[in-house]
Amino acid sequence: MVGGFIALIVLVTLAALYAPRYVQTRAVTAKAAPPVRQIMPAVGLWLSTTDHRMKLTQQPDIAMTAQGSSAADIVIDVNTKYQTITGFGAALTDSSAWLLHTKLSAPQRQALLTELYGPPPNLNFNMMRLTIGSSDFSLNVFTLDDIPFGQADPQLKHFNIAPNLQDVIPMMREVLAINPGMLTIASPWGAPAWMRTTQNLLGGELEEQYESTYADYLVKYLDAYRSHGIPIFALTLQNEPAYAPISYPGMTMGAKTRARIVSQYLGPKLAGRKPKTAILEWDHNWTPVEEPLAVLADPDAARYIDGVAWHCYGGSQHEQGKVHRAHPDKDAYITECTGGDWPLSVNGELLWFSRNLLVTGIRQWARGVVYWNLALDENHGPHFGGCSKCKGVITIDSETGEVTRNEEYYALAHFSRFVEPGAFRVNSTDTDVDDRGIANVAFQNASDGSIVLVMVNLNKDERRVSVTDGRNRFAYAMPAESVATFVWDPDLAAGWIRRAQRWLSGTRPQVHIE
Repeated sequence: MVGGFIALIVLVTLAALYAPRYVQTRAVTAKAAPPVRQIMPAVGLWLSTTDHRMKLTQQPDIAMTAQGSSAADIVIDVNTKYQTITGFGAALTDSSAWLLHTKLSAPQRQALLTELYGPPPNLNFNMMRLTIGSSDFSLNVFTLDDIPFGQADPQLKHFNIAPNLQDVIPMMREVLAINPGMLTIASPWGAPAWMRTTQNLLGGELEEQYESTYADYLVKYLDAYRSHGIPIFALTLQNEPAYAPISYPGMTMGAKTRARIVSQYLGPKLAGRKPKTAILEWDHNWTPVEEPLAVLADPDAARYIDGVAWHCYGGSQHEQGKVHRAHPDKDAYITECTGGDWPLSVNGELLWFSRNLLVTGIRQWARGVVYWNLALDENHGPHFGGCSKCKGVITIDSETGEVTRNEEYYALAHFSRFVEPGAFRVNSTDTDVDDRGIANVAFQNASDGSIVLVMVNLNKDERRVSVTDGRNRFAYAMPAESVATFVWDPDLAAGWIRRAQRWLSGTRPQVHIE
């Protein structure tokens, strides 16, 4: 029955494609027919501008023409494929979960979470980051095994996730009800105080005698969350292990320690678990790149490590490429980056996040991009020390519950709404190397073969750009300081058939995780 229906759709599609030719063929006996006009794809276009006149606003379709012999500014080659894309999202910090849970009514929250995590035309976020214990965006300081000062709990008898039961876990379950395929990365801001050299949650290092216990602590977290129906896609050993904050929880952890914990304890404990939980190394800035390279140079640790997690607060995105070239079997994920109300953002952050974080980060092998706080209030909180000017993807007014969509929302949406999980990054001319002020990255969705091109114009004036996929071409005048997403089917008939098959199966594109 299904196969017959698909065949019918194919026939109708082909009939639609060739209808103009058929009509003109019948008329040939009356008068000479004009040349047959090839049916060309049309390019869908969504646009955002820094003056806020356009916010992911759909524009009229752009007509394509045959490739011809003239050169184009951007040449897309779908036959040259790079990494597959895992997805996009933001961290559900304690603060974000608390705001969603306490400042929005149930209908408001359902509508907002559907907008963020529902399938297109919603944002289709499918990645999340959780903190194991508190972070600087929590209402208080805690770990998941806190006991009186001077005591120890090597058997983890006091381990519990009670602090997460009020807000984080209920919000995660609501998100999973909308998108069951969520990929969640969990990161600790440090071990319980009794495991540390300082016996304090602010700073210190992990005592070597507790390295195995710390691995058990992380595994217990996985099991506890799984018991609530929340699978964890990946773990990191320590958030920002090269930094010891003095105003919020944190802990340093050197490369030798991380390699030893992975190779001797955490790696073996996670090996063979189903479903698999990946281990991501580093979880800190693009510099010093020697840190993750040192851990990956240890073969006993490297065999358990699936990728490297990166933050955007120092160094260059090109360090991701350096690690990829040295270890092409290890994935790259950007797991934290935040915008904020600081002097450098006085002109907005749409262009920086679109070009520097997303376009360049993905060109440098990132499979997924996860922003920092999903939601904060109008006072950049709640927060416990740390960043006092950070912004969420959205702002929730703590008095009224009104939701403001920040520029980071639109930067992420230009990718997440159109680039499906499992899409390939494909080759496109790198226009960001010649000081033209134009950046781009291209993808091909696996489900229907459609091409997605995201382009950023950093210039203060309009720039006309021509694009070809090898068969078809189009040109567009990019407005000043703008971000545009272009979507088209290079092969109309094949794309319609694949969409019909997906519609019949009722499936939502998901990334394949080994």
